[in-house]
Amino acid sequence: MHAVATFLSPSLLTVAALAVHLTAAAPAMAQPGEMVKVVTLGTSLSARGGWQEPLRRALGACLNKEVAVVNLAKSGMTSEWGLTQIDKVVAERPDVVLVEFAVNDADVTEFMSLGRSVGNMAGIVSRLRQSETRPAVYVMAMSPVSGLRGMIRPFLAQYEEMHAAVARKLGAGFIDHRPAWARLSDEEIATAIPDGTHPDPATTSRVIVPGLVHALASSGCLTAKRE
Repeated sequence: MHAVATFLSPSLLTVAALAVHLTAAAPAMAQPGEMVKVVTLGTSLSARGGWQEPLRRALGACLNKEVAVVNLAKSGMTSEWGLTQIDKVVAERPDVVLVEFAVNDADVTEFMSLGRSVGNMAGIVSRLRQSETRPAVYVMAMSPVSGLRGMIRPFLAQYEEMHAAVARKLGAGFIDHRPAWARLSDEEIATAIPDGTHPDPATTSRVIVPGLVHALASSGCLTAKRE
């Protein structure tokens, strides 16, 4: 319980609130000529988000190498389930792991306290980073939630901010997709997310893939273009 208390300290809440949109851990990319493997772990926003294939193509073109994206996310799951999937993720021997659970952890019908959510995420991030292949781990804040689904997630921003704080404290990266979504008009968001939670794959890919490539490739795109 001591670790949870540490993550819930006011100073960390301040750090999370003032954080820049993107904090990137050094990408653990494969050696030249080797395939880069990315594993995604999270909720329906990853399980059926439809952005993995566009990410694979864009990142591959950027790095000028083969990229594989393995989607191990599952709809309806929380970070509690995520903790049970670490061995499966590690077995893929990933270079990069993308993790998101805030949207379901914040659902009041899941009865997931902020403290428990933080503890779970700390376990996920630390176990992944300490695994044999030591992948680069990125925690993500995803798309906006509205309507009834938003009403049952009144503290979603707090969960997202504390997940970001966990990532930073444990040396992982944080990718915040919320600013990219905020650049869309209210009408565009309403059309893209008709049920209030699940964006259509085409819009999701258009909005979040550039930020993902920027985080995972860093200056790799510039290098690839010069060659």
